[in-house]
Amino acid sequence: MDELPSRAEAETLLSEAYKQNPGSWADHCRVVARIVETIAHECGLDTQRAYVSGLLHDIGRYEGVRGLHHIYAGYEMMMRKGYNLIADICLSHSFPFQDIGAYSGGDLDCTQKELDVITKFLSDIVYSDYDKLIQLGDSMGMAEGVCLIDVRILNVVRRYGFNDFTLKKWESTFSLKRYFDRLCQKNVYDLFYDEIREVSFR
Repeated sequence: MDELPSRAEAETLLSEAYKQNPGSWADHCRVVARIVETIAHECGLDTQRAYVSGLLHDIGRYEGVRGLHHIYAGYEMMMRKGYNLIADICLSHSFPFQDIGAYSGGDLDCTQKELDVITKFLSDIVYSDYDKLIQLGDSMGMAEGVCLIDVRILNVVRRYGFNDFTLKKWESTFSLKRYFDRLCQKNVYDLFYDEIREVSFR
Protein backbone atom coordinates (compact mmCIF):
# COMPACT_ATOMS: atom_id res chain seq x y z
CA MET A 1 0.00 0.00 0.00
CA ASP A 2 1.21 3.53 -0.73
CA GLU A 3 2.42 5.44 2.28
CA LEU A 4 0.40 8.47 1.19
CA PRO A 5 -3.32 8.75 0.40
CA SER A 6 -4.38 10.53 -2.75
CA ARG A 7 -5.61 14.09 -2.43
CA ALA A 8 -9.19 12.91 -3.00
CA GLU A 9 -8.94 10.22 -0.33
CA ALA A 10 -7.37 12.66 2.14
CA GLU A 11 -10.23 15.08 1.59
CA THR A 12 -12.74 12.25 2.11
CA LEU A 13 -11.01 11.20 5.34
CA LEU A 14 -11.16 14.75 6.65
CA SER A 15 -14.83 15.13 5.72
CA GLU A 16 -15.71 11.88 7.48
CA ALA A 17 -13.73 12.90 10.56
CA TYR A 18 -15.52 16.25 10.62
CA LYS A 19 -18.90 14.49 10.61
CA GLN A 20 -17.84 12.60 13.75
CA ASN A 21 -16.57 15.75 15.48
CA PRO A 22 -17.74 18.97 13.81
CA GLY A 23 -15.63 22.02 14.55
CA SER A 24 -13.33 24.71 13.24
CA TRP A 25 -10.40 22.28 13.40
CA ALA A 26 -11.28 20.97 9.92
CA ASP A 27 -11.10 24.45 8.38
CA HIS A 28 -7.77 24.91 10.16
CA CYS A 29 -6.53 21.71 8.47
CA ARG A 30 -7.61 22.97 5.05
CA VAL A 31 -5.78 26.26 5.60
CA VAL A 32 -2.64 24.44 6.75
CA ALA A 33 -2.80 22.20 3.66
CA ARG A 34 -2.96 25.26 1.42
CA ILE A 35 -0.08 26.95 3.25
CA VAL A 36 2.26 23.99 3.05
CA GLU A 37 1.41 23.18 -0.56
CA THR A 38 2.28 26.74 -1.53
CA ILE A 39 5.55 26.79 0.41
CA ALA A 40 6.49 23.31 -0.85
CA HIS A 41 6.09 24.51 -4.45
CA GLU A 42 8.41 27.45 -3.78
CA CYS A 43 10.99 25.19 -2.11
CA GLY A 44 10.96 22.41 -4.69
CA LEU A 45 9.39 19.90 -2.29
CA ASP A 46 6.67 17.37 -3.14
CA THR A 47 3.45 19.41 -3.15
CA GLN A 48 1.21 16.32 -3.01
CA ARG A 49 2.97 15.00 0.07
CA ALA A 50 2.85 18.44 1.68
CA TYR A 51 -0.84 18.96 0.94
CA VAL A 52 -2.14 15.63 2.24
CA SER A 53 0.15 15.86 5.29
CA GLY A 54 -1.24 19.29 6.11
CA LEU A 55 -4.81 18.20 5.51
CA LEU A 56 -4.54 15.17 7.81
CA HIS A 57 -2.17 16.39 10.54
CA ASP A 58 -5.08 16.79 13.01
CA ILE A 59 -7.17 13.85 11.76
CA GLY A 60 -7.13 12.34 15.26
CA ARG A 61 -9.64 14.98 16.32
CA TYR A 62 -12.30 12.70 14.82
CA GLU A 63 -12.55 11.16 18.29
CA GLY A 64 -13.90 14.37 19.84
CA VAL A 65 -12.60 17.25 21.92
CA ARG A 66 -9.30 15.93 23.22
CA GLY A 67 -5.86 17.24 24.15
CA LEU A 68 -2.65 15.36 23.42
CA HIS A 69 -4.60 12.18 22.68
CA HIS A 70 -5.63 13.51 19.25
CA ILE A 71 -2.00 13.16 18.20
CA TYR A 72 -1.94 9.48 19.08
CA ALA A 73 -5.42 8.85 17.67
CA GLY A 74 -4.36 10.28 14.31
CA TYR A 75 -1.15 8.25 14.36
CA GLU A 76 -3.02 5.03 15.11
CA MET A 77 -5.63 5.68 12.42
CA MET A 78 -3.03 6.38 9.74
CA MET A 79 -0.94 3.36 10.72
CA ARG A 80 -4.00 1.12 10.38
CA LYS A 81 -4.47 2.42 6.85
CA GLY A 82 -0.81 1.93 5.97
CA TYR A 83 -0.09 5.66 5.64
CA ASN A 84 3.09 5.66 7.70
CA LEU A 85 4.33 9.04 6.46
CA ILE A 86 1.11 10.71 7.61
CA ALA A 87 1.20 8.76 10.88
CA ASP A 88 4.59 10.36 11.60
CA ILE A 89 3.18 13.81 10.82
CA CYS A 90 0.33 13.21 13.26
CA LEU A 91 2.93 12.64 15.99
CA SER A 92 5.42 15.34 15.02
CA HIS A 93 3.26 18.33 14.13
CA SER A 94 2.92 19.77 17.65
CA PHE A 95 6.59 19.49 18.58
CA PRO A 96 8.90 22.03 16.90
CA PHE A 97 11.46 20.80 19.38
CA GLN A 98 11.51 17.15 20.30
CA ASP A 99 10.18 17.10 23.85
CA ILE A 100 6.69 16.12 24.93
CA GLY A 101 6.65 19.28 27.07
CA ALA A 102 6.39 21.29 23.85
CA TYR A 103 2.73 20.31 23.55
CA SER A 104 0.55 23.33 24.31
CA GLY A 105 -2.89 22.24 23.13
CA GLY A 106 -4.57 21.20 26.36
CA ASP A 107 -4.51 18.13 28.57
CA LEU A 108 -1.99 15.29 28.34
CA ASP A 109 -4.96 12.94 28.14
CA CYS A 110 -3.10 9.83 27.00
CA THR A 111 -2.58 6.46 28.56
CA GLN A 112 0.92 5.62 29.72
CA LYS A 113 1.33 3.34 26.70
CA GLU A 114 0.40 6.21 24.36
CA LEU A 115 2.77 8.60 26.14
CA ASP A 116 5.54 6.03 25.81
CA VAL A 117 4.95 5.74 22.05
CA ILE A 118 5.01 9.52 21.58
CA THR A 119 8.08 9.97 23.80
CA LYS A 120 10.02 7.24 21.98
CA PHE A 121 9.05 8.68 18.62
CA LEU A 122 10.30 12.14 19.59
CA SER A 123 13.52 10.64 20.93
CA ASP A 124 14.24 8.60 17.80
CA ILE A 125 13.07 10.70 14.84
CA VAL A 126 15.19 13.00 12.70
CA TYR A 127 12.70 15.54 11.38
CA SER A 128 12.31 15.71 7.61
CA ASP A 129 11.51 18.91 5.77
CA TYR A 130 7.89 17.74 5.71
CA ASP A 131 7.72 17.42 9.52
CA LYS A 132 9.15 20.93 9.76
CA LEU A 133 6.87 22.28 7.04
CA ILE A 134 3.68 21.02 8.72
CA GLN A 135 4.86 22.51 12.02
CA LEU A 136 5.30 25.86 10.28
CA GLY A 137 1.96 25.62 8.50
CA ASP A 138 0.26 24.71 11.78
CA SER A 139 1.70 27.87 13.31
CA MET A 140 0.41 30.09 10.46
CA GLY A 141 -3.01 28.57 9.93
CA MET A 142 -6.15 29.72 11.68
CA ALA A 143 -9.56 28.38 10.69
CA GLU A 144 -10.20 31.84 9.23
CA GLY A 145 -7.10 31.85 7.04
CA VAL A 146 -3.36 32.46 6.99
CA CYS A 147 -2.01 34.72 9.75
CA LEU A 148 1.18 35.92 11.37
CA ILE A 149 2.81 33.34 13.62
CA ASP A 150 2.51 35.86 16.45
CA VAL A 151 -1.28 35.90 16.10
CA ARG A 152 -1.57 32.13 16.02
CA ILE A 153 0.62 31.48 19.05
CA LEU A 154 -1.16 34.15 21.10
CA ASN A 155 -4.46 32.53 20.16
CA VAL A 156 -3.16 29.21 21.53
CA VAL A 157 -1.87 30.82 24.73
CA ARG A 158 -5.20 32.56 25.34
CA ARG A 159 -6.95 29.18 25.16
CA TYR A 160 -4.45 26.99 26.99
CA GLY A 161 -2.07 29.24 28.92
CA PHE A 162 1.70 29.08 29.31
CA ASN A 163 3.90 26.23 30.44
CA ASP A 164 7.62 25.89 31.13
CA PHE A 165 8.31 25.20 27.46
CA THR A 166 6.24 27.99 25.87
CA LEU A 167 9.05 30.42 25.13
CA LYS A 168 11.29 27.67 23.77
CA LYS A 169 8.45 26.51 21.52
CA TRP A 170 8.00 30.06 20.22
CA GLU A 171 11.72 30.38 19.50
CA SER A 172 11.68 27.03 17.69
CA THR A 173 8.66 28.08 15.62
CA PHE A 174 10.26 31.34 14.48
CA SER A 175 13.39 29.36 13.67
CA LEU A 176 11.28 27.18 11.37
CA LYS A 177 10.13 30.27 9.51
CA ARG A 178 13.72 31.43 9.04
CA TYR A 179 14.61 27.93 7.76
CA PHE A 180 11.93 28.02 5.07
CA ASP A 181 12.65 31.65 4.23
CA ARG A 182 16.15 30.50 3.33
CA LEU A 183 14.89 27.44 1.46
CA CYS A 184 12.43 29.53 -0.56
CA GLN A 185 14.90 32.42 -0.91
CA LYS A 186 12.10 34.77 0.12
CA ASN A 187 10.00 35.67 3.14
CA VAL A 188 7.25 33.03 3.24
CA TYR A 189 4.84 35.70 4.48
CA ASP A 190 5.12 37.30 1.02
CA LEU A 191 3.38 34.24 -0.44
CA PHE A 192 0.21 35.10 1.51
CA TYR A 193 0.67 38.84 2.04
CA ASP A 194 -2.88 40.10 1.43
CA GLU A 195 -4.51 37.24 3.32
CA ILE A 196 -2.16 37.60 6.29
CA ARG A 197 -2.91 41.30 6.47
CA GLU A 198 -6.66 40.68 6.35
CA VAL A 199 -6.73 37.84 8.88
CA SER A 200 -4.14 39.22 11.29
CA PHE A 201 -5.28 42.83 11.49
CA ARG A 202 -9.03 42.78 11.09
